[in-house]
Amino acid sequence: MKRIKFFNININPLNIIEFVNIIDDNVSTANKIIQNGLNSFSIVELNKNKELVDAFNNSDLVSIDGMSLVWALRFLGHSIPERVACPDLAEEILTLANKKKLRIYFLGSSQQDLQTAVKNIASIYPNLVIAGYHSGYFRTSEEQIIVEEINKTNPHILFLGMPTPKKELFMKNHRDDLIFNYSLGVGGLFDIFSGKIRRAPKWMQKNGIEWIYRLLQEPKRMWKRYLFGNTLFLYLVLKEKFKTKKKHRI
Repeated sequence: MKRIKFFNININPLNIIEFVNIIDDNVSTANKIIQNGLNSFSIVELNKNKELVDAFNNSDLVSIDGMSLVWALRFLGHSIPERVACPDLAEEILTLANKKKLRIYFLGSSQQDLQTAVKNIASIYPNLVIAGYHSGYFRTSEEQIIVEEINKTNPHILFLGMPTPKKELFMKNHRDDLIFNYSLGVGGLFDIFSGKIRRAPKWMQKNGIEWIYRLLQEPKRMWKRYLFGNTLFLYLVLKEKFKTKKKHRI
């Protein structure tokens, strides 16, 4: 499987069809596959959180979930086929689960928004089996109870719609305890299906300005992340480029 190293993280520069094929081949086996998406916000968090680095490297698949990261990796000389946005990949997995009548568990969002999302997902994908769901707002002390609740449903697929680093650390800490075949960090998927937020038009996504659309929807929550986070990400990429050039001169 193709891999590249970026900020000490193993990344799989694959397209969405390649990921779906891997998942399709393995989702009914005894294997456990953890997949997380990496974007500019994740890179900023990784820069200050070694435990998160370990959590990403505990993943079996790491996809590129952000055009800014696609551009950054290409700028650094890597061959990147495309961005694989986690909501897009999640919808492909839902289609697969619907076709194969797989059991799926949803963890994330608020209870009210999650219930609405589950209802809407069930109407679109009537053949998949929604094994269960739970809000993403819980304390660390409650994690073992949630693990036991998930295991009672014996899911094939586990979707985690919680922020970074909570979802990555949850899977790192409970990989061996949990019953599942495939898990995916799905970003804001549940909020999208509940109608709480809307995705940007395709042209904005392709041109890497989806963040502007998101900022307009949630300015109070997102402005610091985009203002300071994007600036720091740009600095880290330029720093990495300088280090690479320096190595080549030696």
